[in-house]
Amino acid sequence: RITLLELMMVKVSDKNSVSNEEMNVFVRHADFLAVCFQEKCGAVHKLTAAADTEDEEALVTIRLLDVLCEMTSNNSQLEHLQAFPGLLETAVDTLRLTHLAGKQAVNIFTATHAVTGQEEISHPAVGFKSHLIRLIGNLCYKNKENQDKV
Repeated sequence: RITLLELMMVKVSDKNSVSNEEMNVFVRHADFLAVCFQEKCGAVHKLTAAADTEDEEALVTIRLLDVLCEMTSNNSQLEHLQAFPGLLETAVDTLRLTHLAGKQAVNIFTATHAVTGQEEISHPAVGFKSHLIRLIGNLCYKNKENQDKV
């Protein structure tokens, strides 16, 4: 699943080589990806425990968020995902919970807290909060209704 999401990420982020037909396929699959993210977003918080750094569900959720960020960076998919029920609320709630989890334990979600001395820890959850903020920002872009919700 992670490899499939990474392949989707590469294809979605390369806006020049995506045909209209492929873009329509991505829009149709955007709903599925958004539902998967909504269902699995809590799995990332398991990564705060040191023993769970390889939790597959959490890694899939991180990749789902990356793909959703890229999809909402594209205008044809943006409007569709902005109107998706509950996606914005899930992203905001997950950001709140992630922020609290970072305060209660070692904060693995931001790069500034993942550096020890001279070496950087390459934890899979580093940058998760910034990607949540990016998704929230994209969902609110030129959308007064979503802006009012946030």
